[in-house]
Amino acid sequence: MLIYMNYILDTFKLRESKLFVLQLAVWSLRGVARVILANNPLSGALILAALYWASPWQGLLGTLGVLASTLTAVIIGQDSAEVSAGLHGFNGMLVSLLMGVFSSAGDWYWWLLLPVCFGSATCTFLFSGLSPLLDRWDLPVAVFPFNIVIVLYLLCTGPNNPYYPHHLATPPGALELNATQLDTVVRGIPLGVGQIYACGALGPSLIILGAVLLYSPLMALHALLGSAAGTLAGLSMAVRHASLYSGLSGFNGALGCMGVGGLFFTFSWRTHLFAIASAFLSAYADIALSNLLGSVGLPACSWAATLMVTLMLLLTGQSLAAYRIPIGQVKAPEHNLRSRSQWESGNTSDRESTDV
Repeated sequence: MLIYMNYILDTFKLRESKLFVLQLAVWSLRGVARVILANNPLSGALILAALYWASPWQGLLGTLGVLASTLTAVIIGQDSAEVSAGLHGFNGMLVSLLMGVFSSAGDWYWWLLLPVCFGSATCTFLFSGLSPLLDRWDLPVAVFPFNIVIVLYLLCTGPNNPYYPHHLATPPGALELNATQLDTVVRGIPLGVGQIYACGALGPSLIILGAVLLYSPLMALHALLGSAAGTLAGLSMAVRHASLYSGLSGFNGALGCMGVGGLFFTFSWRTHLFAIASAFLSAYADIALSNLLGSVGLPACSWAATLMVTLMLLLTGQSLAAYRIPIGQVKAPEHNLRSRSQWESGNTSDRESTDV
């Protein structure tokens, strides 16, 4: 065991830095930001502060989740570049946040920390297992591990579990008979960005949006456009007011729009329209999956956006394939835009291993 730990320390050059705790904090903050497809520890710090503002318990769960999954990656010897980029942290954070949201035991139920740590660590194993499979098609692992683990956890525990009871998810349902309040619907658009982190408070959601803006103004624009598209999709399908007002109708649209609008495709007017289409498709798919899974008490989570962006990346149309960015070269949309000519010339000296 001592020999193995020495290997881990040498791999991550921890002996030289003597600052493992600081390094772990930076890796974890990058993992926090990776949820919104960003690679910036400062954005991660803003998001974590917003979560603690909205709910200290949720903030604690998110912190524990990202630490558990990141440390698991260190212990099992995952690629040091991937770990330092936060790629093994964001799925664990999402699992821990959703466990807290669906728990019916209330805040500060300390027994919940056990499945939070175990589920977050499991995400690292799933990420490691899915990576070589999806790399064959140059696809990101994205949040497939999170979506798989949270559904398995809810199926395993059940709503009446004596140790880990949880609320049943309900389908979006039909619009109530009373009039829809337009101002509250508009308020739900920025909340759609916050709901990416299961945050339904306006102030923290605006901070999360600011964290996106700090990393990439283009991504912030697409996050709002995607959330608005998701809200319109919800209105067109007459979903419940609660889904519209809380931002739940918009967050899959926001993710779908951000993923296509400059991140995995170089920004242009074509990919901008493509991103808006991805937002609507993600939102409609979310409504369909929510109705399907909600019938058995399960949430649709972010399956819709994950599947839709993956399908978009598999499209073979020449007008879009020309803007496709290899997964290993994905950075901020503005950087992608400036570097397109460099990639076309085959210069890969400035690569970064990135997966979201």
